[in-house]
Amino acid sequence: MTDLSLLQILLANLALLAGACLQGVAGYGIGTLAAPLLFLISPMLIPAPLVLNAVVLTILMLLRNRGALQVREVRFAIGGGVGGMILAGITLMLISPTGFELAFGILILIGVLLSAGGLRPALNARNSILAGAASTYMGTITAVGGPPIALIYQNEKGPLVRANMSAFFLVASFFSIAALLVSGYLGQRELQLFAVTFPGVLIGFWLSGKLVNRMPFDGLRPVILGIAAIAGVAALVRGLMSL
Repeated sequence: MTDLSLLQILLANLALLAGACLQGVAGYGIGTLAAPLLFLISPMLIPAPLVLNAVVLTILMLLRNRGALQVREVRFAIGGGVGGMILAGITLMLISPTGFELAFGILILIGVLLSAGGLRPALNARNSILAGAASTYMGTITAVGGPPIALIYQNEKGPLVRANMSAFFLVASFFSIAALLVSGYLGQRELQLFAVTFPGVLIGFWLSGKLVNRMPFDGLRPVILGIAAIAGVAALVRGLMSL
């Protein structure tokens, strides 16, 4: 069926629960937190099963925060996402499994550096296009698309962040699914893995509704980035050892 043990499925659900809860509170985080953990559990869980789970989560979040949505601001990021989708599809068609591990590790570490680097770009059309392209590219290959788009929303208020980023992630996730289908990274096995792991997302989303005004996201950032950095290094080491 899924080629995973019961323990691996349980751990994957717990990782997705934590990531979905974080995204429900902060507006992003399921990729940054869950993708590195899922990679350590089994590389088969990345990227397609996590991207499919992200679609479910972003739909739920968009429904919850729809009152704060400002479509005009999101359209530029979505436009940039088209370019990111095309580049990601080409990349996936060209790289080998070893190359994928190397790309995963490098892009995860880039995401960590973006999150920890202290950059504060303005929320404008040019930066939205660039962030949308980078986020969709990274999200398609690693399922970690949050850091680039989060940079331009870091000074905005919570409801706006959660609504606008959910709208972007929903469209970007469909871009990613299209690229994964064309490049052969989304098939029956990935759908089965999604089916056994999405309960964790549903529970995490429900839990985020209870914690949305209580969870100290800033205090959790070093832990999340540390986990991501460890997984990025692990992917690089695995890829280099396979050369």
